[in-house]
Amino acid sequence: MNRSTIATRRFRRLTATVAMGAAMGFSLVACGDDSDSGSASDEPSSSDTSASESAAPSETAAAFTNDKCDASATSDNAFKVGGILPLTGNLAFLGPPAVAGVGLAVSDINAAGGVNGVKACHQVLDSGDSTDMSISTASAGQMVASKPSVVIGAESSSVSLNFVDTLTDAKITQVSPANTAIDLSGYSPFYFRTAPPDTVQGNALGTLITSDGYTNVGYLVFNDTYGTGLRNASQATIEAAGGKCVYGCKGDGDEFPAGQTTFSAEVQAVTAAKPDAIVIIAFDETKSIVPELANSGWDMSKTYFVDGNLSDYSQDFEPGTLAGAQGTLPGQDPEQGFKDNLVAWYKQANGEDMKDFSYGAESYDATILSALAAVKGGSNDSASVQKNFAAVSGATDGEECNTYADCVKLLGEGKEIRYAGPSGIGPIDDENDPSSAFIGIYQYGDDNSYTLETTVEGSKPQ
Repeated sequence: MNRSTIATRRFRRLTATVAMGAAMGFSLVACGDDSDSGSASDEPSSSDTSASESAAPSETAAAFTNDKCDASATSDNAFKVGGILPLTGNLAFLGPPAVAGVGLAVSDINAAGGVNGVKACHQVLDSGDSTDMSISTASAGQMVASKPSVVIGAESSSVSLNFVDTLTDAKITQVSPANTAIDLSGYSPFYFRTAPPDTVQGNALGTLITSDGYTNVGYLVFNDTYGTGLRNASQATIEAAGGKCVYGCKGDGDEFPAGQTTFSAEVQAVTAAKPDAIVIIAFDETKSIVPELANSGWDMSKTYFVDGNLSDYSQDFEPGTLAGAQGTLPGQDPEQGFKDNLVAWYKQANGEDMKDFSYGAESYDATILSALAAVKGGSNDSASVQKNFAAVSGATDGEECNTYADCVKLLGEGKEIRYAGPSGIGPIDDENDPSSAFIGIYQYGDDNSYTLETTVEGSKPQ
């Protein structure tokens, strides 16, 4: 497809809700790993407030607080939000929005009076990535010992699968803001997520590709639970629409290992298969794949990205490299005010700017939902969070509220609630997944950064 048709193809396709019925039984997987040295001191250090200090309302950037847990904090004396998030590794670009989402939520919780009469605080440890599982293993062990009220993370499905049993055995509630692997649906009564399973994104991606007129699709996909699951889901949608996979298909064994750095053989093989479009499902490996594809003469406007690699590449590639390429990302585009608050919190806490927002809203909502579950249960222990998490998301058909303060007020009046936050997810279902979620469709411009084209809502099949 040439550049002149890019604008006109844009919205023949996904204006309607993406219904995830039986004909759409696809799977999706998580993104991300963010890692640091794994100690609480590795979190942003400026503007710190301990769990025992007071927090001002976060109506302005100047009022944001960075409420890190002190050494004595546990769920017995605080609402302790643990985090196992990507501070390093091949998904470190997802670390800032996730950390900001947790930190901003804790700041807002404390501005509204805390949880059950005590302050909230956060302790974020490194998840690393799937190339070194020892990092997340150590962080999970440290979390168990520190007795949190909830653990937010990981962002990589494979990493979560590495330590979910550790947290479950300790009866610690885990909420991932980014996991999408279908293997995690209903995995544990103590595991929840605020990102949709791959059935939703896989269908949206496959529908996007086929509605753009492509019928022969090649995949460059890494051998990871996330990568193969999302490939399988989108491939099924493409095939159901009459298309076919010509390279990197399910069962063909063409996946590359996570962490690979050279891709000349894979690029030669996929282009030799003469696809109409190519889907790249990878993490940081994408920075090595794209130049190989571009140098091969491939029309990059026929390339599709996913949540694991939808990133701002303005500093990585020559201008125009990705012009016209598209990508999908679970989650609705939050209001600008919320994004401004994420940026302001991260800047104040860490002294750095944030340029990606992926899963920031989901991290924020995971934290707020957990705190509301504790309020509903009257206790900050993790068992109380687990027991009431679905209910405060709207599973009991409660009254809608949009902020922590408003929801706490309704709970104080003895009402059931449905917290509707910036991520836009539906109530948590009986597999501890969002019952519905939004998928954003993005397009790259000449500067290799991406902008939102449209958003579609998909519901999980019941």
